[in-house]
Amino acid sequence: MPVALEVRDLHVRVSGREILRGVDLSVGYGELHAVMGPNGSGKTTLAYTIMGREGYEVMRGDILLDGESIVGLPPHERALRGLYLAFQEPPEIQGVRLSRFLIAVVNKRLGEEDLSRLGDPRLLGRIYKLLGEVGLDRSVLERELYVGFSGGEKKRTEILQALLLEPKVVILDEPDSGLDVDGVRMVARVIKRLRDEGKAVLLITHYARLFNYVEPDQVTVLVNGSVAARGGAELAKRIEEHGYQAIAAPGGDR
Repeated sequence: MPVALEVRDLHVRVSGREILRGVDLSVGYGELHAVMGPNGSGKTTLAYTIMGREGYEVMRGDILLDGESIVGLPPHERALRGLYLAFQEPPEIQGVRLSRFLIAVVNKRLGEEDLSRLGDPRLLGRIYKLLGEVGLDRSVLERELYVGFSGGEKKRTEILQALLLEPKVVILDEPDSGLDVDGVRMVARVIKRLRDEGKAVLLITHYARLFNYVEPDQVTVLVNGSVAARGGAELAKRIEEHGYQAIAAPGGDR
């Protein structure tokens, strides 16, 4: 399958400290690639660096979207080219209603000059439909963005945007954390849908519980900022059963 996102020999420094040390991976269209690892292994740093967050310095290596380097592009340009990151802990934005935010980001993707204008009334119908699919009430649209949201509401709102914006590459940072079993199943359904629609999905997670509902095509394990193991769904199952020490087991993928 065509490669959507490729990371090559990526070395990243944050606040003067090297966090990623030569990470390589690729995600094809219609593929789910899971990145696993213990706390502090560099998983979120990888996601932020791909998205171009300020303060995440690429010392060496490259990040390619559809074969073109995006290193040096600001985050909004990466988003306009088809990248989307669902944050592990999205920030609260006071004074901005969720409804106005969603309309603005869709207008930006469409190249509209007036970001506040609801040009196509069918957009609201689509938003209402997606709210139901991710398990959110319509009343959430009138609330300030993430202000007072529960952990589950934040996760569901991030997933909503992944469906609404139709990006090429979806990066999900711990999308199942803080969710009950119904929420986890919802996330799995969305991942399946995105993959079936031909999107490239990069899933960052500590645990393999999502894989009870959706099987990854590839699994990469990060330890101390480096790729410690790579394999298929069987690698995730081995980690779930034996912990991250399993990557050092005889016959383990290195």
